[in-house]
Amino acid sequence: MARISFIGLGNMGAPMSINLIKSGHDLSVFDVFAQSMESVVAEGAHAAKSAVESAQNVDFILSMLPGGKHVKELYLGQSGLLKSIAGSKTVVIDSSTIETETAKLIARHARENGCSFVDAPVSGGVGGAKAGTLAFMVGGCDKDYQLVKPILECMGKNIFHAGDIGAGQSAKACNNMLLGIMMAGTAEVLNMGKRIGLDPSTLSDIMKNSTGSNWALQSYNPAPGVMDNVPSSNNYDGGFRVDLMHKDLGLAMELSRRSESPTPLGSNAYALYSLHKSKGAGGLDFSSILELYLANKTE
Repeated sequence: MARISFIGLGNMGAPMSINLIKSGHDLSVFDVFAQSMESVVAEGAHAAKSAVESAQNVDFILSMLPGGKHVKELYLGQSGLLKSIAGSKTVVIDSSTIETETAKLIARHARENGCSFVDAPVSGGVGGAKAGTLAFMVGGCDKDYQLVKPILECMGKNIFHAGDIGAGQSAKACNNMLLGIMMAGTAEVLNMGKRIGLDPSTLSDIMKNSTGSNWALQSYNPAPGVMDNVPSSNNYDGGFRVDLMHKDLGLAMELSRRSESPTPLGSNAYALYSLHKSKGAGGLDFSSILELYLANKTE
């Protein structure tokens, strides 16, 4: 059993925390929104009054926050955690999706304070967080990877060592750029099929069993009514928000700029999600990109 501080109990963090408790770990938790801690406390976690309090006398700190600025403030801000745990040999695991350079910056400060740090963003969405089937992409040295792997295995099914610090974030950006391209393309085709008279469910079945098959068609169809228990059949509520996909595509675009990599499809996906977000869809699931196509019909 490990003593773990879990900070950030949103749609992903709360179920991830509960899976750690179910695996027998002792959790101290904190979230700036007190109500977010209720479901985890009900499972046996201790609710801390602050992030600093949560992080005292633990073996691991695991954070799951919205973006790089939040992670930087948590660890390096005026009341930063790294100063409060200096010399403790605590292992820090950040599962937020942030800039590669931010992960490297925090890792450097962690080393200066006698702590270890790995970036370990996830893929699998809220469903994967609840089921404990997330994929973790870990950036860090092999020694630290071996330390965190048993903890991550309590929350995920596939744990990958992507490389050194920042590699987890880079791998996540690549994955989500492809996810954005794939979902936008799937929605584009389903919209065209509907306009030429094809039933979305029938067309989806055809493509699932043909060369057009992909994850969106198999597990996350963007067309309402085609698939049960996915956001598109629940008014695009829940799941992975457009805001977050837009953020992740922006991170991918920054990596493409830094590496001078041509990403025409990724750039187009970023532009589409930028437009979709600008029309007020930021809080909807990212599969709602289909609505952007449906709205652009001239009668």
